[in-house]
Amino acid sequence: MKGIKKELIYFATALMFFTRIPVPFTIPYSGEIMNKSQKYFAWVGLLVGLVNAVVLYLSYQLFNLDIAIVLMMISSVLLTGAFHEDGFTDVCDSFGGGYGKEKILTIMKDSRVGAYGAVGIVLLFALKFFSIQALGTIDLFKTLGLIVLAHTASRFIAGTMIYTHHYVTDIDVSKSKPLANKPLDGSALVVSFMSVLVSFLLIPDWRLILAFALAYFGKICMGWYFKKHIGGYTGDCLGSVQQVTEVLFYLGAMIIWKFM
Repeated sequence: MKGIKKELIYFATALMFFTRIPVPFTIPYSGEIMNKSQKYFAWVGLLVGLVNAVVLYLSYQLFNLDIAIVLMMISSVLLTGAFHEDGFTDVCDSFGGGYGKEKILTIMKDSRVGAYGAVGIVLLFALKFFSIQALGTIDLFKTLGLIVLAHTASRFIAGTMIYTHHYVTDIDVSKSKPLANKPLDGSALVVSFMSVLVSFLLIPDWRLILAFALAYFGKICMGWYFKKHIGGYTGDCLGSVQQVTEVLFYLGAMIIWKFM
């Protein structure tokens, strides 16, 4: 029972960190708990994906597909507090407007959104909207399952950065966000990947393994870019990886459903 209670605390920590969903009990906090909660990051993504899929389906019963997708995107931002989107805009601003590790990290800590961040997030949302729209016109019910899978897989892929790349300490530690940045043992990675397998059950299409591969390749490219310019990753980098790999998953599914 004690072990179950610990796991519940780890999951609740991940839920509080990545969403605005209230946890109906007080949980302790420490750097160790935050780090061990990483095994449930993708599971939280599965939950977020399910909420997105339900909102899209219910909205589609009342409106057309375009409005349903916009309402789904709004609900997703409200549910997560735009947590990953904020990381994406920070990465766009810092790597777009900075040169050299120190300058990039300094801009990344600036709470203001610059031109690169504004342009980047608009283009990202546009790409996400039009890709889901195209998928929805092909098969709405498959798209609902794909949304759950994309949210889950993208958070799993972003989490693997902790295992494959070095964490870069922020220049101003006082402004550092809480972050799980230490690799756990292999069993934790297995627990995380189980969420991806569960998501695949909602849309059992083996071809989507190729979409997963495309998304993971995107993570490899971004990881290479981050390592080249700042020597590793930050929390904002993880958020940007999640957003980009989610969209890559949709694009990969479009290619597969169109040509295979």
